[in-house]
Amino acid sequence: MMIMMDVDEIVEELSKLSYREALAYWIASEEEEAEFYGKLAERAKNLGLPESLIEAFEKLAADSDRHARELTRIFREEFRVEPKTNIPPIEVLPVLEKFERADQIKEVLEAAMESELIAMNAYRTLAEKVGDEKLRELYLKLSEVERTHYETLKREYEKVGG
Repeated sequence: MMIMMDVDEIVEELSKLSYREALAYWIASEEEEAEFYGKLAERAKNLGLPESLIEAFEKLAADSDRHARELTRIFREEFRVEPKTNIPPIEVLPVLEKFERADQIKEVLEAAMESELIAMNAYRTLAEKVGDEKLRELYLKLSEVERTHYETLKREYEKVGG
């Protein structure tokens, strides 16, 4: 399985961010994730995959969308501008193109789980690196969010015989 990004480079970029920039990055990541899991749910539905898998993807999409909206509200209140970032999200992998047949679901789940683990570890590393307490808490929360996403995917992976 190939990861399309250098996590160390992303950690390096993120470690330079202010709280405001990190929050904007998180919002963009959550929006990307919501779209990604929404597409996975749609694809799983079209392939006639188990309902629990479709529901897991839909829940991850809804969670990510809810997080993005909550964080955007916080960002607007605090900074009075729209959040913007140009750092690519760490979580989303280009696995959709590979997901065209039902027998590819294990590979897709493996890739999604791996991306969640990479994100979780990157955020944990960032929490240890930054001096700003507010920023440290933000990264610890992010790490925890990614961990719960990983656990959700892992349960589905075990159901399909992973």
